[in-house]
Amino acid sequence: MATAAGKTANEARTNSDLEADIRQLKADIDKLTKQLAQIGEHGYGTARRAAVEGVEQLRAQGEAAFDSLRGNARDIEAQMVASVREKPVTSLAIAAGIGFLFALLARR
Repeated sequence: MATAAGKTANEARTNSDLEADIRQLKADIDKLTKQLAQIGEHGYGTARRAAVEGVEQLRAQGEAAFDSLRGNARDIEAQMVASVREKPVTSLAIAAGIGFLFALLARR
């Protein structure tokens, strides 16, 4: 009978140890879940900030390129106006020739 009582005490200790281990595992899982959630939020915030900064940088580059193209177009326009004012007959002949070539190409 001493053996049966010993087994029961060992089983009770084993059950209580298992229950304690299960409680500890649940606590560890909860802690890990919270840590993963915090890491996910941090990663999302970092990615969002990087995306916003990238968009702002691209917008600034686009505006700079647009301004540059606009300046180049103004320069070309000014050169053409100056050329037409300096040599109006030559400019008229060039324009007529280009118009004639476009007409030939359009008929084909």
